[in-house]
Amino acid sequence: MKRLISLVVSLVILVLIYWKVDFAELVQVLRNCDRFWLPVSLGMVIPITLITSWRLQQLMPRPKRGDRNLGGAEISPLPFGEANRLILAASALNMVLPSKMGDIAKAYFMGDRGHLDRSLSLSLVVFEKACDMLSLLLWCAFGLLLYPQKDGLFWFFTVSILGGLAMGLLLLGSAQFAQAFFNLGRNVAPNKMKPKFEKLHKAWGEMHRYFWSDKTQLAKITLTSVFLWFLHLLQIWFFILALKEAVPALINFALSPLAILAGLLPLTFAGVGTRDAALVLFYQPYMPEAAAAALGLLCTSRYFLPAIGGLPFLNQYLSAVKTMKAL
Repeated sequence: MKRLISLVVSLVILVLIYWKVDFAELVQVLRNCDRFWLPVSLGMVIPITLITSWRLQQLMPRPKRGDRNLGGAEISPLPFGEANRLILAASALNMVLPSKMGDIAKAYFMGDRGHLDRSLSLSLVVFEKACDMLSLLLWCAFGLLLYPQKDGLFWFFTVSILGGLAMGLLLLGSAQFAQAFFNLGRNVAPNKMKPKFEKLHKAWGEMHRYFWSDKTQLAKITLTSVFLWFLHLLQIWFFILALKEAVPALINFALSPLAILAGLLPLTFAGVGTRDAALVLFYQPYMPEAAAAALGLLCTSRYFLPAIGGLPFLNQYLSAVKTMKAL
C-alpha cells in the first residue's frame, strides 16, 4: 500500500512539472542530445556499478580455511562476479521494495550463501550505506561552500548539510556518541519501530568493532566511497553536456547532490518526482525548465538501468526476501 501511495505521489508531481513545462520543447531537447555525450553519460552506469561491486567485495572479511559462521557452514570469499550480481539485484529490488529494503535483502542473501555470519552481513550493508550517505553529504558540503550565489535558502541547506555530515561522522567515529544516539532514538521511537531500531543499533555496534579494528581497510573503503560519489556527480554533469547546456562543473557539484538528497526522501517511487522537481528548481538560473526536466529523466535512468540489469538475478534473491520478511 505504501508503495502504491509513493507511486501516486510521483505521478502527481510529474504531472505538475510537465503541465508547467512545454512538453514539445522537452521532446525537442531530448531529440537534440549530443550523440557523443549521451552514450558516454549513460555508459557511466557500468564503471559505477563495477566499482560499487568491488567495494562490496573489499568490505567482506578475508576468511581463513575452516572458518565457519554461526550456522556451522564454512565461510567462503565473495567472488567479484557474485558481488556484481548482488549489487544489480539489490538495485532491482529497491525499485519495488520500500526504504531501500533491497540492500537489506542483500545482507541476508550473503548470509544464506555462507559468505559470512548474517549479523555481520547486515553490519557490512549498514556501513556501506553509511559511507554512501556521508560521501554524498561531503560532496554536497564541498559544492555549497564554494557555490557563488548563496541566498538564505542555500545558507540553510549549507548549515543543514554540514550538521548532518558532522552527525554522521560522530556516529561513525564515536562508539559512545552512537550509543547515546540509539538509546535516545529507542526511547522516542514508536513501539512498532523499536525492534527494528534495536536491530540497527546492534548492527551499528558490530560494524564499529569490525571496521575500527583495521584502520587501513577503513581508509580504503572510505576513499573508494568518496571517489564513487565523485563519479555519480560527474555522470550528472555529463548528462548536462549531453543536453548541450553550459553549467559550470562547480555549480553542478553544488546542486546535483541536493537533488539526489531530495530523491532520497521516502515520499515518492524511487525518488521520481521529488528529484525532478528539485532539478527544475535548483537549475532554473542555469538552464531552461525543459532542459532541467530532461535532466530529471536522464537522472532517473541512473536507477532504472542497473535495476533492469538485475532482473535476471532476482530469482536468486527470493529466499532472502522471504526470510527477511519473516523476521
